[in-house]
Amino acid sequence: MSRADTQEDLNAVIRQHSELLAAQLHSQRESLFPPDASKSMRKFTSGEAAALLGVNDSYLRKLHLDGKGPSPEVSSGNRRHYSAEDIHNLRVLLEKTARKPGDYLPGRRAGDHLQIIGVMNFKGGSGKTTSSAHLAQRLALKGYRVLAIDLDPQASLTALHGVQPEFDLLDGGTLYDAIRYEDPVPIAEVIRKTYIPNLDLIPGNLELMEFEHETPRALSRGNAGLFFFRVKEALAQVDEQYDVVVIDCPPQLGFLTMSALSAATGVLVTIHPEMLDVMSMSQFLRMTADLMDVIADSGADMSHDWMRYLLTRYEPTDAPQNRIVAFLRTMYGDKVLNAPMLKSTAISDAGLTKQTLYEVERSAFTRTTYDRAIESLNAVNDEITQLIQKTWGR
Repeated sequence: MSRADTQEDLNAVIRQHSELLAAQLHSQRESLFPPDASKSMRKFTSGEAAALLGVNDSYLRKLHLDGKGPSPEVSSGNRRHYSAEDIHNLRVLLEKTARKPGDYLPGRRAGDHLQIIGVMNFKGGSGKTTSSAHLAQRLALKGYRVLAIDLDPQASLTALHGVQPEFDLLDGGTLYDAIRYEDPVPIAEVIRKTYIPNLDLIPGNLELMEFEHETPRALSRGNAGLFFFRVKEALAQVDEQYDVVVIDCPPQLGFLTMSALSAATGVLVTIHPEMLDVMSMSQFLRMTADLMDVIADSGADMSHDWMRYLLTRYEPTDAPQNRIVAFLRTMYGDKVLNAPMLKSTAISDAGLTKQTLYEVERSAFTRTTYDRAIESLNAVNDEITQLIQKTWGR
């Protein structure tokens, strides 16, 4: 058998496996989210709703009894359950009587600039997509207007939000459409509403790789312009519509990542505290610095409001991890977020059904497992929220 015959057979096998896997994933989605294969957000207990709003449960009950705001679903045990839409409507109601602006709708005010957070690392398994998804959802549930952008061709963030690229993005629909060099479309055309109020999504798929291939050709022809501004210029079209943009960057330092870095006002670097990951991050930081120098020399302003390292998949009982964490905190100080994202079976199990931990019921796990994981996620995301508020001078 010739080498050409072997190559052809391998291509056929890979294509067959790809199509089989895509069909199975589509079937799984339809079985999980019938009848129209679309996702919806779970209901929240009155305690969860009160915590998200920053009020106590008795006050929420009083609003219900007084007929103010949306009526929650009441179970046979007289337990109240609120939808994400109910919580948003309560925010709007409470903001009208708040003691100061922003108590319940904490987003931008006059003079505040759009926060664009680039979540990045170029080593797989660092928790980049998990961090991006939970951050975007937590911000939306807390009342911020959020746009999540999947800039990773592997499209895991997209799948977590109920969009399957192989079936749902056959005719484009990614950020590539808005940043390509020929006939770009308005970015509004690729933004999708999600099943969570205040959270919109620009999905990703393999088409994003076209930007990596086209940019060198455009540069050689001299018509790429300042290619690294393309994401920033696209986002400027919807600047007033959002408070925060969360970009899940590709796990590589290509043209997409450089353009995202140029657009970002804040940078979040995920780190799994293992020695091989830290060694990989050393190379990532060196390469990033070199590339940012080149971009800055071309006229870009590469200053950012903040940069932080997020420890992910952290196991407090793992002695080697603790030594690496101590090493990183000694070296980088307050650039390392105080709150780490703990390794948890709850987070990974939720991912098996393409959900975040905010989407699954507490009853799906043992109470201690769920509580430990959700407290860790909330601590991380609320610390980032404080950085956003500080940037706005609050």
